[in-house]
Amino acid sequence: MRTEHTTSSEEATRALARSFALQLNRGDVVALQGELGTGKTRFVKGICEAFEASRHVSSPSFVILNRYEGRDRSHRPLYLYHLDLYRVKSVEEIYDLGFEEFAYGDNVTLIEWSEQLGGLLPSRRFEVQLSYGDAEDQRRISIELVESPAPPVEG
Repeated sequence: MRTEHTTSSEEATRALARSFALQLNRGDVVALQGELGTGKTRFVKGICEAFEASRHVSSPSFVILNRYEGRDRSHRPLYLYHLDLYRVKSVEEIYDLGFEEFAYGDNVTLIEWSEQLGGLLPSRRFEVQLSYGDAEDQRRISIELVESPAPPVEG
């Protein structure tokens, strides 16, 4: 099911993300897509706030990956992995990061420019699409849980 939202400020975008984060559990992947400046990092910041991440959240554009320490709803330690794939030129770079280790681990993974992953995206993920609205600070945000069937096992 897809939900559609419109926000009118950076704070409203972060508040929406904090509310959305209540659906997230360990092992979840959030795939964010949208043009430059549409609020992907602001959305990530709101999710991290919901998990009480202790470190300043910023776009990892130049380092590709940031790891934040937060807490789950039981107040147990939880890592949030934040990838920005804007500058990634090949799938090999993503493998070199150890993508499978944290995308399928016991944490929450947030991926900006997730379309760069193609077939590497987990079959179960939340897709968040951000776009510009009619006013300067307005953003349109759609959120959808994708649960693609697993590919058949050959044998």
